[in-house]
Amino acid sequence: MVAEQRADDPRNGAEGQGEGGFSVEERLRRLEEIVGELEEEGLELDRALALFEEGVRLVKETEAALARAELRVEELLGEGEEIRLRLLSEEGG
Repeated sequence: MVAEQRADDPRNGAEGQGEGGFSVEERLRRLEEIVGELEEEGLELDRALALFEEGVRLVKETEAALARAELRVEELLGEGEEIRLRLLSEEGG
């Protein structure tokens, strides 16, 4: 079974959210499709290799997006800590 490409397919490189134009959720959905296709019997080697390469690219992009999100959360928590400390010092002093 060959997955049909849609306009919102991460393989198309269209503009959108995140690196490569796609959200983490869209990349994960595509990775699930790739795994399903790779598990099928009778898949030609060239197709399997192309799917594997696409999967590796999507994993790297997803890891980078998650790292950016984690960094942003840490920044926000740090900003919140600074505000809390400032408020505490204003109340106490």
